[in-house]
Amino acid sequence: MPQSQPAAPARSAAVRKQGWLTERKRSSLTAYLFISPFFLLFAIFGLYPILFTFYLSFYKWDALGPMSFVGFQNYQFVTEDPLFWTSFTNTLLISALGTIPQLILALLLAVFLNSSITKFKKTFRVLYFMPNITSIVAVTLVFSAFFSNGGMANWLLAQIGIDPTAWGSDWWGVKIAIATMVMWRWTGYNTIIYLSGMQSIPTDLYEAARIDGASRFQQLLQITLPLLKPFILFTVLMSTIGSLQLFTEPFVYLGQGGTSSTREEGLTMVIYLYTEAFGNSFFGTAAATAVLLLLFTIVFSLINMWVSRRMSGDTDGGAL
Repeated sequence: MPQSQPAAPARSAAVRKQGWLTERKRSSLTAYLFISPFFLLFAIFGLYPILFTFYLSFYKWDALGPMSFVGFQNYQFVTEDPLFWTSFTNTLLISALGTIPQLILALLLAVFLNSSITKFKKTFRVLYFMPNITSIVAVTLVFSAFFSNGGMANWLLAQIGIDPTAWGSDWWGVKIAIATMVMWRWTGYNTIIYLSGMQSIPTDLYEAARIDGASRFQQLLQITLPLLKPFILFTVLMSTIGSLQLFTEPFVYLGQGGTSSTREEGLTMVIYLYTEAFGNSFFGTAAATAVLLLLFTIVFSLINMWVSRRMSGDTDGGAL
């Protein structure tokens, strides 16, 4: 009996060594099986469309007939099309008009919600965030009535002695109307982000500043804004990327893309892409536009990263 006791453990250890599916491999396989649906869906609905878009940008195709290779002709056509550069300019202007005031207003609202004297904070947070979960089409239709010729916007202008504006056709009027829709929708979202950043700042810093005699405005400039810088840079980056993809608001507001000479005031790059694909059946040039839009997004993202490093004092190497 004393000699036969170690034989069983030795045999089981040998079996475990010979077995291919060890306990560790079984656990790893189970984990991969649980997360595999995400990668499968991403490969079908995410990775494949991206790769196919790059592939399609070098072909001429109307979605019905055979594809014919044209090389860089699609890119040449898009970059030489004045309408594309009109859409690029409009996108940048609407982005500036909708993003800069939006982030400033969001910061002021976050300061208001973070103040100790503000009552009903939870109610205000819900109200500020409601526009972000409201249907974009519904929001655009409401603002279309607001900016109509006999709408409230012109009524308000008349009350202060300003002539009515044709918000649906004026070059600046269209951009201001669309930028207002964007600002109304995303201000509350950025407010919540800034508020979460403010609440992560230690209160000891504010108490020490009050003891030193710093006013609330000085605390905002010397404590809140410097420590809130990562959140501000994040919102600037996400707002820039989102504004380059602007589609629903101008599409619904102007109606069916608005590529005629009287509707170019609100033409954006994504609407240009949509019109090329589903309006003109030029899927090759639409794919080339999508690739150029991706390149523009990368360039603006790198610029934001460079600016953020300059603002934070990280200039080592000077590289992005």
